[in-house]
Amino acid sequence: MHKLTSSCDLRLIKHKECYNEIFKSIDSCFEYGKVKQFYYEVLGLEVVVDFGANVTLTGGIALQTKDTWSTFIHKHDSEIIFGGNVAELYFEEDDFDGFIQKMNYIEGINYVHPMVKHSWGQRVVRFYDPDNHIIEVGENMFMVVRRFLNSGLSIEETAIRMDVPIDYVKSCLE
Repeated sequence: MHKLTSSCDLRLIKHKECYNEIFKSIDSCFEYGKVKQFYYEVLGLEVVVDFGANVTLTGGIALQTKDTWSTFIHKHDSEIIFGGNVAELYFEEDDFDGFIQKMNYIEGINYVHPMVKHSWGQRVVRFYDPDNHIIEVGENMFMVVRRFLNSGLSIEETAIRMDVPIDYVKSCLE
């Protein structure tokens, strides 16, 4: 099983005047088993504890049924909307090539976009979970630094290439 190497980071993306406040709790659809299976098969997140309506996964992710979520936040079912494209769960992967290879064999992945390389050199892929929450998996930034250094760039050249401080590049080598 391929496991992500870093814990989850939630990114709140401002979309007009609205923030989607998931805070590491994902309200889940009625296909709850499918969602748990997805997070295990795709991201390697294992169930730490399963209370039925709430499941905690490794990495601090909590899955919540839509019914209990709407009760917790005092909203009607119709006010909870999936697929708003206003937030993402972000993970970093040391073996990004291996992760992409694994993704090629998983059927039914709904990609936001194929793998792209950002201007700072990090490769990322974004896709939807079964409830249409965006998941981003990016190459671990330490690995990006090492990739540039292994290609022959100096520490200074790597810092310039990635638009990061020299001290950051040095810290990735420790």
